[in-house]
Amino acid sequence: MSVPQETLLKLLQGLETEAQPGQDGTGTGTEAGDETSEFGQLAPVPQGPRLGIGMDSCVIPLRHGGLSLIQTTDFFYPLVEDPYMMGRIACANVLSDLYAMGITDCDNMLMLLSVSQRMSEKEREQAMPLMMKGFRDAAEEGGTSVTGGQTVVNPWIIIGGVATVVCQPTDFIMPDGAVPGDVLVLTKPLGTQVAVNAHQWLNIPEKWNKIKLVISKEEVEHAYQEAMLNMATLNRTAAALMHKFNAHAATDITGFGIIGHARNLAKQQRNEVAFVIHNLPILAKMAAVSKAGGNLFGLLHGTSSETSGGLLICLPREQAARFCAEMKASRTSSLGDGQQAWIIGIVEKGSRCARIIDKPRIIEVPYRGLAAGNTQESTNIVTTPTNTTTNTSSSPAEAQAGLAQ
Repeated sequence: MSVPQETLLKLLQGLETEAQPGQDGTGTGTEAGDETSEFGQLAPVPQGPRLGIGMDSCVIPLRHGGLSLIQTTDFFYPLVEDPYMMGRIACANVLSDLYAMGITDCDNMLMLLSVSQRMSEKEREQAMPLMMKGFRDAAEEGGTSVTGGQTVVNPWIIIGGVATVVCQPTDFIMPDGAVPGDVLVLTKPLGTQVAVNAHQWLNIPEKWNKIKLVISKEEVEHAYQEAMLNMATLNRTAAALMHKFNAHAATDITGFGIIGHARNLAKQQRNEVAFVIHNLPILAKMAAVSKAGGNLFGLLHGTSSETSGGLLICLPREQAARFCAEMKASRTSSLGDGQQAWIIGIVEKGSRCARIIDKPRIIEVPYRGLAAGNTQESTNIVTTPTNTTTNTSSSPAEAQAGLAQ
């Protein structure tokens, strides 16, 4: 179970240090902004963009040549049965924090691995090398390498890592520049938590009975495979396109759900803005499963946790449709051709908050493996709390126009 977002952020405030003059890049870095070293000399405070606790990565100006250190760490427990795919998902999840800042190249990764003391020697020898290989393969696909880490014995299996890059200010996009008139773009569908849990429930009759009227066992298997594929896909393409299409801010969608991360991003903005979400792209059938389970995990309210989810990006309205088109045309992932992106909302004047409208469009996202063999599957289905209709406005431009409805 994850720590509630408000509780976590409150706890992390204890790690924050008071900002000194010059630390935000606006001061001179001299006089009051200087710090006394152990040798009694004044050490200038490095200038440049700085980002502390609360967002995806930390940004620390370095003392050398206007460079910045950007670093992130994350880890979690296994959520899929395939150890190789679990390794890939863990690596993709760590790298996503850098990708959310428009960084496409990571200098180094460390792996954090906990081996369960409850596993037999045979189980360890079979599963752990596969998890490590999946992590390493995903790192190599992202153009980086794993040079070390830490392994411990623990009651639970845990996998994660640390990603580090040293770069110029032009290499990253600070997550604070959204302006009224921007649109919100999401680069992966929601519903991974529902899909993974529905798959586990196939062997738990009392839970399966709650959802079996809205989904078949075969459909659960398809959803589970699609969820794994999405979680293991890197957000690197989206990070590169953020620069090309002048993104103003972004975050990745993980444990706090889309609305939790949208609110966190809104609080970081320099301008007084609000994010309004109109559309929720969700893996096919997962909205129905969520409803059957009594709004399972809060999926339709935007609170359902995601793992290695997509990027939520604030883009100029005139750039968003082309961003989505180039995402779809991309051929960069070893897990499949092309990635998806949807225009899901708008940025308007407001008090640095985020909300989902009362009756958002639920876009049923077909499974890519099935869509390739059945062109009819590519039509988006839009469901509302009162009815279900076929959505023929599946292009990014038409989806953008639909936000005004």
